[in-house]
Amino acid sequence: MKSFSRIALAAALMVAAISCGKNTVIEGTLADAPEKEMVVKLLDVNRFQVLDTVKTSTTGAFTYKLDLQQAQPEFIYLFYGERQVASLLLQAGDHVKVATDTLGAYRIEGSEESLKLQKVENAYHAFMREMNTILSTQENPNAALSRCYVNYYRDRLAYVVGNSRSLTVVPVLFQQVNPSLPVFDQPTDGILMRSVSDSLKTQYPDSRYVKALDKEAERRLNLMQVQSQIEKAPEVGFLDIELPGMDGQKLKLSDVTGKVTMLYFWASTAEQKMFNLDALIPIYEEFHPKGFEIYAVSLNADKTAWASAVRNQKLPWINVCDTRGVGSVYAASYGVNNLPMAWFIVDGSIDPQARVRNAQDIREYLKKKL
Repeated sequence: MKSFSRIALAAALMVAAISCGKNTVIEGTLADAPEKEMVVKLLDVNRFQVLDTVKTSTTGAFTYKLDLQQAQPEFIYLFYGERQVASLLLQAGDHVKVATDTLGAYRIEGSEESLKLQKVENAYHAFMREMNTILSTQENPNAALSRCYVNYYRDRLAYVVGNSRSLTVVPVLFQQVNPSLPVFDQPTDGILMRSVSDSLKTQYPDSRYVKALDKEAERRLNLMQVQSQIEKAPEVGFLDIELPGMDGQKLKLSDVTGKVTMLYFWASTAEQKMFNLDALIPIYEEFHPKGFEIYAVSLNADKTAWASAVRNQKLPWINVCDTRGVGSVYAASYGVNNLPMAWFIVDGSIDPQARVRNAQDIREYLKKKL
């Protein structure tokens, strides 16, 4: 019995040691880079978080261990300087081998999800190269760009549907043609995102990436609901807003008169205050005499900061504040997830066709309407 107890105790200690150690291992080589440093980063939804720095041996070999939670895979990236040299999607207990070089040409063994991620990224890079080639070589590229985009969208849609239980679909659904144009750009893509997030939640209920996808799905579905309500209620034209202005008096969106009204959601961040000064004020001064008005909804939780920005910048349009911030029911109703965001009301109705992504788009849109 004593012998059995000692064996059991030793086994328990071994299990405890294993559970306290690093449960996921990245083993590899960085070609032509002996005794160099690589940076290991984790994708924290929309930004990189530096985990550690690992140094290669005299032969370029390296080993890195990290702890991952069960049912919470993570996107891990290896960087040499500023260049990304490997992309991995790792689960607890994975032991992967990576052979890469300083230009980022890499091979992976031991992780099927990482191999899928590599194919996803290769397809995206090939798509972007084709788009750039069309832009640089064709005098009238619009038709070719449209075909290229549609073909890629259909291909990625098929990938998402066929791999709805793989986390590799999450970066696919967030891919962008440029910073203001997602590949999955239609409000109805929210239905697809919700379906995929529901599927992934059964396997990865605590995953930060699944939660981010679920949040984006909610935003897209809200946007689709707003458009549906507008189409079904032409006598209303838009969902009304009533919020306090600078003097505390409530101002209604429906009381704004003008040929074109821009419903503008923003916050008094440094970048958005610069946009006010550099873009919106000149546009307003040019088009306000022609019938242009702005109803600006600040989503500042700090009302004092909003009021200070309005006064200091002498913003000439209608300014109201919703101190519920990201919890604003108006922001949710209008599908606002990123700031700033604008809708255009023309002849008493939201214009669902308005695609404005920057100051130049706003100016061109107003030239057409006014």
